[in-house]
Order: sequence, then C-alpha cells, then structure tokens
Amino acid sequence: MNKISFILILGFASLATACKSGVKPQTKSTTEANNLLETRYKMLLDYPVDSMSMPRSMNTKTLEIRKVPSRDWTSGFFAGNLWQLYRLKGDSKYKEQAQKWTPFSKKESVNSNSHDVGFKVFCSFGEALKVENKKEYEAVIVKGAETLCKRFNPKVGAIRSWDFNKEIWDYPVIIDNMMNLELLFEASKISGNPKYRDVAIQHANTTLKNQFRADNSCYHVIDYNPTTGEVRKKTTLQGYNDDSVWARGQAWAVYGFTMSYRYTKDPAYLKQAEGTAKFFMTNKNLPEDGIPYWDFKDPSIPNSARDVSAAMVIASALYELYGYTKNDSYLAFADKLMTSVQTDKYILDAKIKAPFLFNHSTGNWPKHDEIDEPIIYADYYFLEALLRRK
Repeated sequence: MNKISFILILGFASLATACKSGVKPQTKSTTEANNLLETRYKMLLDYPVDSMSMPRSMNTKTLEIRKVPSRDWTSGFFAGNLWQLYRLKGDSKYKEQAQKWTPFSKKESVNSNSHDVGFKVFCSFGEALKVENKKEYEAVIVKGAETLCKRFNPKVGAIRSWDFNKEIWDYPVIIDNMMNLELLFEASKISGNPKYRDVAIQHANTTLKNQFRADNSCYHVIDYNPTTGEVRKKTTLQGYNDDSVWARGQAWAVYGFTMSYRYTKDPAYLKQAEGTAKFFMTNKNLPEDGIPYWDFKDPSIPNSARDVSAAMVIASALYELYGYTKNDSYLAFADKLMTSVQTDKYILDAKIKAPFLFNHSTGNWPKHDEIDEPIIYADYYFLEALLRRK
C-alpha cells in the first residue's frame, strides 16, 4: 500500500468512527480534503531555507509569516514536520529538506537559558534519529539533556520554566514542561546515564503532586519557593484566569504523562493521563466536532476561538494511550478529531502560499498573540498522530 492510499483509507475509517460519535459529515469529500492536504504538503518543500526564518505562525489577514530563529521554543517543529512527511510519504525531497533545516537547532542543545530544549532539540534531532541512526544526532540529544538538567532544582524536584517576571513568581513550573521530559528519557537510553531519567521522573512526580485539581484538570503554572520547595501559588499565564482550564495545557498533560508511562510503566502516570483525557473528552463545553475552544472556561463560549493545536496534541497522545489501555473510547475520540481537521473547514486554503497545513489554532489569547491562525506545532502533532495511527 502506498503512503497516499493509507491516508485516504484512514480518512474514510475515521469518518465512519466520527459518524458514530455524532460528527456531521462535511460538504467536501475525504478525497478532496486529502488532495488539499497534498497541495499543502508540497508547500513545505518550497519554503526557502534560512536559519533565522523558521516558520512559526501566520496572520491570515495580512498573509505575513511569523519567522523565528532557533532560540524560539517552536524552532524545531518545521524540521520535524519534514522528517515526519518523509516517513509518511517516502519522498526523498522531504528528507533532503529536513537535513538542511535540522542543524539550525543544534546550538540550542547548549542554551541553558531555556526550559524548552526538549521542544527545540528533540522535535528536530529526535525525528531525524528515527530516520537516520547517526551518532551526531545522538550527541546533540545527550548534550541537550545535560543542558536542561542545569535548570533542575532538587529541593523543588522540578525543572524551572521561565526566568522572566521575577517580580511575579520565584520558581515557575508550567505543565508544558512535561513535554521536554522525552529528551531526558531518550538521552538516558542513548548514553546509559541514569541521571537524565532520574531528573525526568522527579519532575513528573512533582507535577503529578501539585499541578492537578480534583477533577483532573490542570493548572498552567505552579510557583514554588526555590529554597523550601513549597508551593507559593497556582496560577496561569496563557489561560483565561487562574482557575480556568487552558485547552492546550490539558493536552500537554495527557501527552506528557502518557509518554512518561512509556518509559517508566508507573501506573500513577497512566492513571493521571486517563483522568485528564476523560476530563477533556467529556467536557460540557467541548464543541460537537471535538476541536476545543482555547479555554474550556472562556465565558464567551461559543463565540470563542478554537485551538486545533490542542486537538492535535491530544489526538496524538490518545493513540499512544490506546496502545497501553485498549480503551476504544480513546481511539474513537482521536479518530473523530483527525476526521474533523481533515476538512476544508480547518485545512488552510490552497490559495494561501505558506508552509502550514491547518488554520484555527490559538497561541496566547491573554496577550492577543496568534489568535485563530495557522501555528506550526498543530501541523507537527497532526503528522505524528497520522504516524501513530498507522
């Protein structure tokens, strides 16, 4: 079976699952939607190679592409998208482009001023390693893990997130940080050094203890006393307010604890991933097609921005979670999300020449930044979900 045929079959299978889940069929056929995706895939090959212009997002009104250097937390995703497309399609052109973009993230493996070394390094070099078993890729991953560990405080038991807003918090730890643990787990496998794995486990355990509410939703930010390790406050930066439920944060949590279970087989991690997944999947404010509003408690719902990126993160996570639990509801919900986005409602119009696949993601609503736009990591987790579904 060729790669395109597989995607088409997935689309039809997902549509059948979605219909059972109450999703209304779209006006355009699955074949037309996949043709539109094929058009968009090729636009990634046309994007000019430039170490200072990694595509992050796009303003669909002005058609301006937001371009970032390697220090931006999203810088590894574009190379990762190209590697994943090569694995999906087998077309060497995607591999050739991925080989050009990946080295741009290498210097981030020694950037100790960022907690997002995992995103920047593993989403590029980690994806490269899945295709080419090169020692130089492994070395960058291990170096990145060593650098990330410099932000770990054993008293807190967690990796520090941001260094800014020191007048607001002392030692902030965000739920997003769970995603950076994959770099540490893999570095221990590569190097044989248990240090990185130990730091990852301590961080996951601290997050598990303090980041979640009784209903299994999670706070965005927990601020700690770096001297005593005590919790100072539970707050947010990207949610509607401190007690709201930022959709992508919930998706990070499901993904992060499912991934941590992969490496540890700790049943507490699996239990938390399932609890937060259930909270997400059964939330009363979830739209019919499953693509969430950016925050489940935004008072302007249903007149609120959606977040395709949150949907794709949790879809990818649920495919892995299904693999461990064989809970059919996870498979059905992930298929529903994948069916929903593979329509002209969410796929970016073919007339828009840009290296993105989907519209309608939300970056940082409180800062009015990247609202209802194409954002690179939505595409990354969609492609990862396709690979995991296969």
